[in-house]
Amino acid sequence: MHHADTISTIADHLDKDARVRALFLSGSHGNGMADAFSDIDFVLVTGDGATDEIAELWRAAVARTGDIVLWWDRLTVPVLINAITADWTRTDVIILKPDQLSGHTKAGLKPVIDHDTIYNTLKDAPPAPAPNTRKLAWQFEEFIRILGLLHLVDGRGEYLNGVLGVYHLRNLLVDLMIEETAAPGRGGALHLNRLITDEQKAALSALPTPEPTRDAIIAAHMAYARSYLPGARALAERLGLNWPEAFEAATWAKLQDSMKLRRPY
Repeated sequence: MHHADTISTIADHLDKDARVRALFLSGSHGNGMADAFSDIDFVLVTGDGATDEIAELWRAAVARTGDIVLWWDRLTVPVLINAITADWTRTDVIILKPDQLSGHTKAGLKPVIDHDTIYNTLKDAPPAPAPNTRKLAWQFEEFIRILGLLHLVDGRGEYLNGVLGVYHLRNLLVDLMIEETAAPGRGGALHLNRLITDEQKAALSALPTPEPTRDAIIAAHMAYARSYLPGARALAERLGLNWPEAFEAATWAKLQDSMKLRRPY
């Protein structure tokens, strides 16, 4: 079923129920950035919020679009239901009371049902997001911590675990690249192509994907250190964050003492 048909089928079912006060598209469908591979995010507004009865109403609506093969009913967030139908259409809904919509804006929602004209009461757009400096400071330290565990990987011969360590470093590098571009409308985790530059994509593609051998694991850790740490330092300076100098110095001292590795930048 096409996304437009899925949306209209769900809306037609819900519009018949007086408990439903509004239904909005959110996510990429709400902000106009959806493509054929996007999931369909909804915000459902009811007087009593995410009750079991409303969850059953939502399931009946989704079931009209196809056989449900995955159903996560408020497992991770008390108001969130995730579903996948047999053709792999993904629908997510957040079920809220009218007074719980204060975190949403017109820029991020598209009305489908709006019996009480709730949309008109929302702010036009959210303020520009500021960098999450607390998270960034943790990520800088986390990269150095994982890098420092290389001596343990080598000492124990845990090169399979070393591969996992490299992918942790890779994820942190991707987060750094996204922060450097400050791309608007980031969307979900599967939109990396529009979040980083062609130059960043080339740099990321050139980094090694290691086999679980000593030489490959060491080379990969050092390559990611060369790619990540100078940029992270520059970002920290730009944002006025204290760089963890003592921690990084102790880490390189440990790697030099145990593995003869020197800081590569």
